This record gives sequence, structure tokens and C-alpha cells, in this order.
Amino acid sequence: MQRLLAEKREAILRRWLDLILDSYPADTRGFLRSPKNQFTNPVGHTITEAIASLYEQLLQGDRLEEAAEAMERLIRVRAVQDMAPSEAVGFIPALKNVLRQEMGQLPGEDLQALQELEQRIDGLTLQAFDLYSLCKERLYQIRVDEIRMRTERLLKMANLVVEWPEQEGDGMAGETPGA
Repeated sequence: MQRLLAEKREAILRRWLDLILDSYPADTRGFLRSPKNQFTNPVGHTITEAIASLYEQLLQGDRLEEAAEAMERLIRVRAVQDMAPSEAVGFIPALKNVLRQEMGQLPGEDLQALQELEQRIDGLTLQAFDLYSLCKERLYQIRVDEIRMRTERLLKMANLVVEWPEQEGDGMAGETPGA
């Protein structure tokens, strides 16, 4: 089966890339399909490079840490975009359908190898959701911090903030007296 997966690599990657790009609006899809230069099309380049790496690591099976790195690059890109979590990570389990379509009917021993590969894909799907959640959490924290800094700046500009000097050993630095 490894030989067949290697032979069909380009067709599988092309089909998988098409499936991923279909989750984008039509005008964006066209741009992402354009030449994948990392400077003129960084998102398209990241997606193309990451799925190729992810595919290779999945086939080897014992290098899932490297697969997780490729997946993280993809998830970071998708986490900043306006899409549902299922859409953002759905490209990973969708690889199973791509594999089944490209591989056709397999003999029994190859079918078992395909099932093992699908189990690795399922594991990566769960990891992808964890990564997506962490990325979204970081994004929300960045937004909260930015709002906090803007609010603080506005309050200072309006002279509505009083900064209390810190006193050593007091343990109440920054707290309002009498509160």
C-alpha cells in the first residue's frame, strides 16, 4: 500500500488541496490557487507545503510530532480566518475520503493498512481541534489585551486614572485606599 500511496501522492495532494480551498470564498480560492510563492501568496504557500509535509509524515506513521508541526502551521492560518471550527479542522478527516476515492478497491492486507492510516488521521483530527482551540484562545487574549490597553490610554488621556505609588511590604499596591 505504501507504494500505491507514493505513486498517487500528487493526485491525492491535488485533490486534498482542492477540498481545502473549497472552504474559501470563490475570489480567495482563485488567489490561493495561484503560484505558491511564500512572499506573494503566503497562505497558499503555507497550505501547499504543510499538506505535503503532513501527508509524508502520516504515511511514515512513526513521525507524528513532525506531522503535528505541519498541522499547526495549517491550523494557525485557519484559526485567524472567519470560519466555523468544524470547517477549520475538517480538512484533516476529509483526507480519508480523498484516500478512499484515489485508492479504489484494495486487497485485505492493504485495507488493514488503510484503516491504520485512517486511525492516525483521526488522532491528528483531535490534535488539530486542540490546536485550533489554543490558537483561538490566544487570539481572544490578544484582543482583550488590546482593548484593555486602549481603554487605559483613553482613561489616562482624559485624566480619569490615578496612579498610586507602590509601597514596599504593603501588598495593596494599585488598590484604592479605603476600598
